[in-house]
Amino acid sequence: YSILAPNAIPQGFVDGKTVSEKILAGLQMDPAEYRLGTTKVFFKAGVLGNLEEMRDERLSKIISMFQAHIRGYLIRKAYKKLQDQRIGLSVIQRNIRKWLVLRNWQWWKLYSKVKPLLSIARQEEEMKEQLKQMDKMKEDLAKTERIKKELEEQNVTLLEQKNDLFLQLQTLEDSMGDQEERVEKLIMQKADFESQIKELEERLLDEEDAAADLEGIKKKMEADNANLKKDIGDLENTLQKAEQDKAHKDNQISTLQGEISQQDEHIGKLNKEKKALEEANKKTSDSLQAEEDKCNHLNKLKAKLEQALDELEDNLEREKKVRGDVEKAKRKVEQDLKSTQENVEDLERVKRELEENVRRKEAEISSLNSKLEDEQNLVSQLQRKIKELQARIEELEEELEAERNARAKVEKQRAELNRELEELGERLDEAGGATSAQIELNKKREAELLKIRRDLEEASLQHEAQISALRKKHQDAANEMADQVDQLQKVKSKSEKEKQQLRSEVEDLQAQIQHISKNKGCSEKVMKQFESQMSDLNARLEDSQRSINELQSQKSRLQAENSDLTRQLEDAEHRVSVLSKEKSQLSSQLEDARRSLEEETRARSKLQNEVRNMHADMDAIREQLEEEQESKSDVQRQLSKANNEIQQWRSKFESEGANRTEELEDQKRKLLGKLSEAEQTTEAANAKCSALEKAKSRLQQELEDMSIEVDRANASVNQMEKKQRAFDKTTAEWQAKVNSLQSELENSQKESRGYSAELYRIKASIEEYQDSIGALRRENKNLADEIHDLTDQLSEGGRSTHELDKARRRLEMEKEELQAALEEAEGALEQEEAKVMRAQLEIATVRNEIDKRIQEKEEEFDNTRRNHQRALESMQASLEAEAKGKADAMRIKKKLEQDINELEVALDASNRGKAEMEKTVKRYQQQIREMQTSIEEEQRQRDEARESYNMAERRCTLMSGEVEELRAALEQAERARKASDNELADANDRVNELTSQVSSVQGQKRKLEGDINAMQTDLDEMHGELKGADERCKKAMADAARLADELRAEQDHSNQVEKVRKNLESQVKEFQIRLDEAEASSLKGGKKMIQKLESRVHELEAELDNEQRRHAETQKNMRKADRRLKELAFQADEDRKNQERLQELIDKLNAKIKTFKRQVEEAEEIAAINLAKYRKAQHELEEAEERADTADSTLQKFRAKSRSSVSVQRSSVSVSASNPGMLSTANLVGRGVSTQREPSTAK
Repeated sequence: YSILAPNAIPQGFVDGKTVSEKILAGLQMDPAEYRLGTTKVFFKAGVLGNLEEMRDERLSKIISMFQAHIRGYLIRKAYKKLQDQRIGLSVIQRNIRKWLVLRNWQWWKLYSKVKPLLSIARQEEEMKEQLKQMDKMKEDLAKTERIKKELEEQNVTLLEQKNDLFLQLQTLEDSMGDQEERVEKLIMQKADFESQIKELEERLLDEEDAAADLEGIKKKMEADNANLKKDIGDLENTLQKAEQDKAHKDNQISTLQGEISQQDEHIGKLNKEKKALEEANKKTSDSLQAEEDKCNHLNKLKAKLEQALDELEDNLEREKKVRGDVEKAKRKVEQDLKSTQENVEDLERVKRELEENVRRKEAEISSLNSKLEDEQNLVSQLQRKIKELQARIEELEEELEAERNARAKVEKQRAELNRELEELGERLDEAGGATSAQIELNKKREAELLKIRRDLEEASLQHEAQISALRKKHQDAANEMADQVDQLQKVKSKSEKEKQQLRSEVEDLQAQIQHISKNKGCSEKVMKQFESQMSDLNARLEDSQRSINELQSQKSRLQAENSDLTRQLEDAEHRVSVLSKEKSQLSSQLEDARRSLEEETRARSKLQNEVRNMHADMDAIREQLEEEQESKSDVQRQLSKANNEIQQWRSKFESEGANRTEELEDQKRKLLGKLSEAEQTTEAANAKCSALEKAKSRLQQELEDMSIEVDRANASVNQMEKKQRAFDKTTAEWQAKVNSLQSELENSQKESRGYSAELYRIKASIEEYQDSIGALRRENKNLADEIHDLTDQLSEGGRSTHELDKARRRLEMEKEELQAALEEAEGALEQEEAKVMRAQLEIATVRNEIDKRIQEKEEEFDNTRRNHQRALESMQASLEAEAKGKADAMRIKKKLEQDINELEVALDASNRGKAEMEKTVKRYQQQIREMQTSIEEEQRQRDEARESYNMAERRCTLMSGEVEELRAALEQAERARKASDNELADANDRVNELTSQVSSVQGQKRKLEGDINAMQTDLDEMHGELKGADERCKKAMADAARLADELRAEQDHSNQVEKVRKNLESQVKEFQIRLDEAEASSLKGGKKMIQKLESRVHELEAELDNEQRRHAETQKNMRKADRRLKELAFQADEDRKNQERLQELIDKLNAKIKTFKRQVEEAEEIAAINLAKYRKAQHELEEAEERADTADSTLQKFRAKSRSSVSVQRSSVSVSASNPGMLSTANLVGRGVSTQREPSTAK
């Protein structure tokens, strides 16, 4: 709404309220029609609509003004455009008018006719300049050809050098490939050694875990022993306390029973005395009162005794519970004793079996020691071989230094070649400063070269670098040399990086070995600690056996006490049943109380809701009351107003008179009626107020009653909650006792499970040790085989470099470290076997339990057998998966065949492209034919010019005949002179025609020369294309050779892959044999060995898959290389064909140029002959004119003599008038002849 009063708002930030105030003030609105709030403006009804209408009107005005401005701007723009168009039209019209005036202007016509005649004199000069330019062009062309030949020779030498360098590079690459293969083999061996080290580490970790488990078991046993001792001590203490309490309670019961009997006797005596005293009541009233006091005292004593009895009953119940707990503990201890005895027997049997196993293992270790000695002998032989290899490596290092020297020489040659190339570039730059015509020719050549390059890029995308080298022309060789040097440097840097990586790996392995040795020392320390702990455990076991004997003696004692406690337990159970009944009664009472509480809470909530409703009704009534009071005050105001009006009317009535009495009476009646209605409304409001006040007092009374009832209900609820808490306490005590018993039972079960799990672990560790010994033997054999393979590979690696020496040293270190690790592992094994012996001795105490669990273990072994069978089935499934993989390979083969078919389709497409190229060649041939037709047309025009020249010659002969007739007819001189004048005019016209024909012939000659130049440029372009094609052919041949080398390398690689595959297959067979062995030993071995073998098989399968993929990739690369070779051969054939076609085209064009040159020479000869004839004719004309002059002079003489002076004067005037024109024409003709003679002499 700020649009309505835009000037009212000041600039800058202003509060919204002040802005709205200023807008409304600017609109001059009535303040009674609106009210300003803090964030809103409140309008009366209809005001907002008016504001909206005002705003709409204002907006429509603004929009209409805006539209008017826009329309005015657009119309002004259109008007300006129309004005510009009008000015342009007037300018065009003015120019047209001026052109029309100029077209018919006589001087313009004369200028347009004279202008071509003026340019005729300069034609021969232009011809001379063009001939000079042509000679210069020929010299430049000869120079460029010489430079081209020199550059071609240099290019050939550079290509030869490049090929030599390629051969050297290939030999280096072959040697590097062999070295890389050896490095890869060494890396593979290193990975195998690392995997073996990892397996040994895993075994070490397993042994450490087993040791940790044993330690945990030991700690558990210690904790169990401590708990048992504590339990025994607690039981003894509780038994002693129970005995003491029992004796004390028995004494108390006996004393109380004696007191009760005494009291009973005393009561009987007192009764007797009472009867006697009743008779003499008056005498013994005092004594009776005393006796009554005594009775009261006795009653109190009786109540106390009853309380004591209740307490004693509670104590009895507790004792019964304690006795039950003791009996349970006793039974548990007996069961534990039996189980420990059985475990001890089982352990003794296991000890015997383990002793037998140890004897067998000792025999196997002696055989292993003999094998180890043999392997040490082998190692000494290998060391001798390694020394021989070191000598060989030193020789190879010398060869490497020689190669480095050769590389330095090559770099020097490269620097020299770079200098030569820079010189060639400078020469090329010097040769490049040709004329504008040469630049245009070069542009055309570059355009065609770009087209050829695009075609080549589409044909072979992989040779973009070579195409860019073609653009740079003679810098190719230098760039390629630089690339080769860079590649050699990259190979060198790569080898150095690999060397550094191998060094870092060696350092890492050394660090790992040090870490393993440290771990080994730690493990030995831990094992010593375990041994000391085991000795402590043995001592504790002996202590526990002594404690068991003591417990047995206590057991016999406790059995006697148990019989007493059972009787007490039965009494306590009876009491418990009574208490349970009481408990059920109390729970029913509690439930009733809860129900009553819930009902009371519901009633209370209802009352609260009703109170809320009452409060709401009260508030509504209050509001009504206030409204009624307001209405009452309004009525009273109206009443007072009416009274005032009455008084006013009275005064008026009194003043105005009795004329208006009737009207006043009517108004009075109305006011009285209104007053009566107001009084009635006030009375009704008063009645409502009184009724509401009564309801309010009633509701307040009900509220007070309800609050009292709620307080009562809360008190009862609190009492019931207290009772509930007391009952919950008793139940929680009983529950705690039950939980303690259950925890004791669970602890005993856990102990039994722990003993059985410990036994199973010990068995599993024994089997693992056996498996590890077998695995170590096999690994020892594998290491010996691998060392043998390494020696064979090292003997084969005759041309290895310094890196192989370092790798050999590294492998020696690894071998020594592995041997040390093997020895350490064997020492650890011996220690572990000693520990096993100790463990067997310790296990002998726990043998009784094993007999019970042998059947379960046999079932577990059956399960393991089934698992092994499942594993075998999974292996068969994996073999089937391998067969599927072979089928997939066959599918891949088929897919590759499809790819070959697709490539054949692509070949067809390339053939189609070839056909299109042939079409383009045909199109070029068509263009050549069109050029030939244009040349034929030019020849036809030249023939026509020749014919016109012959006509001119014939006319000249006619003119000579007419001159002869003039000589013969001197008498008829005047007629002859007139005829000769006419003929002279005709001859002049003919001469002009002949000169125009000569100029046209010269124009044609120029055209022919331009065509010849164009042909020459085309020829040069063809030569350039030929050279490019030659270079492409050479490069294609070089690429073909390189691809052939790559193909050979790929074939070698595929052969190597085949060898690797065969080796892998042999390894797979060996692993299959090992698998069979593992299957045979899997019945004895555990799950871990099977898992390891499975993981190894999976790894081998993955390696086999990788090798198959690599083989497939190499085959793909081979096919690609073959396909690339075929494409290159095809491209080379096409280039050769194109070269031949271009050569043929060049030959044809050369022949045509020769014919054109011959024709031009013939035309020039004809033109020279024509010029000679023309000059002769001019000379004869001059002679004829001279003769005519002599004849005229003779005629004048004769006429002077014969005629009068008047006739003589007329004749002299006529002669003087006619001779100047002839002289001028003769002069002109002479000048033309002279000017035309000069170029011929120059030529």
